[in-house]
Amino acid sequence: MTPSTTQLLGHVVAFVRSLRSEGMVVTPGQTATFARALGEISIFDPEAFFYAAQSTLLTRQEDRAKFAEAFRKFWQHLGLERFPAELLNQTPLPPKKEQKARPGEVGREPRSSERSSNQPQPVVDRALTFSETEVLKQKRFDQMSEAELEAARRLLYGFVWNPPERRTRRLKARGKEQLDLRKSFRRALKHQGELVVLEQRSRKHKPRPIVALADVSGSMERYARMLLHFLHAFSLEQTRQGVRQIESFTFGTRLTRITRTLKKRSVDAALSEVGQQVKDWSGGTRIGACLHSFNQSWAKRVLGRGAIVLVISDGWDQGDPELLAFEMERLQKSCHRLIWLNPLLGTPGYQPLTRGLVAALPFIDDFLPVHNLNSLEMLVEVLQGLERRPGSAH
Repeated sequence: MTPSTTQLLGHVVAFVRSLRSEGMVVTPGQTATFARALGEISIFDPEAFFYAAQSTLLTRQEDRAKFAEAFRKFWQHLGLERFPAELLNQTPLPPKKEQKARPGEVGREPRSSERSSNQPQPVVDRALTFSETEVLKQKRFDQMSEAELEAARRLLYGFVWNPPERRTRRLKARGKEQLDLRKSFRRALKHQGELVVLEQRSRKHKPRPIVALADVSGSMERYARMLLHFLHAFSLEQTRQGVRQIESFTFGTRLTRITRTLKKRSVDAALSEVGQQVKDWSGGTRIGACLHSFNQSWAKRVLGRGAIVLVISDGWDQGDPELLAFEMERLQKSCHRLIWLNPLLGTPGYQPLTRGLVAALPFIDDFLPVHNLNSLEMLVEVLQGLERRPGSAH
């Protein structure tokens, strides 16, 4: 991205901020759409520029007049009549002779009549990679270059992680859930038996265990490494917060536990060791057989205390669909919530019609995409906001 393009995107972001300050609703997705639209129109045409902005950024019909006025004020300040050539630096302007300021004019904004038609307006570069980050968050992992993948990995470690919580049976002082009669009567002894203050207490909350099962077969090769970065960042942050109930597994034709490996502080060392541990990387897929191994050997050890299970796979399965359905039902009954993350779900027009997904879908609580950074951010929010499943014993 050239400096001139970065500068233009910086003005786009500043314009969106001005719209929000006027009370208009503009989402990050609309901002990214507007930025992409600039590549499809002639930005030398101010009218085309205006209608591109209006069609992508205007949400409510009642804001049309307010939008037009905000557009005029913002871009006129930058000099819209000279906008394409000036902001893209395609027409170099001759240097202006330096003039001495008269007394009383220092710091004064010159009148429009005093401005020379050749004098460029001061331009502040407000990009600060904000626009580039928004565009990057919406780009699919399988369409990113190596440089973009590296930038996306860095952004993963900047996520705000808040682990989902569960209510325990243990009680703590204070709160407003139930009366603490024993403590209330004990305090009443100081007041000749009068219940002056009614003490209350509430349930304690603890982080829920999370178990991730990541598909590393050949069809998932374009996504597997980025998703392992996600699991590493998640495990690292939870360990830093004192939460040690994160379990990670990979599967293809066999099940491999990588929990301890992903707790290494160095991501390069962790993923290098994962590559040595996982013997079925980029191979075939037998999801049902791998889930059978998990249910038989690991479920009782890691699915206690209302665990949440994340199955990360595109659903391409070479095994028996009946076995997959049986093991999915068994897994769902053993956990608090079963979430299937499918990178293909973010593809326009995608339908989950593979044998594996058709067998698994009846037992999935949440079916979510995991194809870009925005979908991973959405997953973090979903995990944070999970509530107790109706009828669940967890």
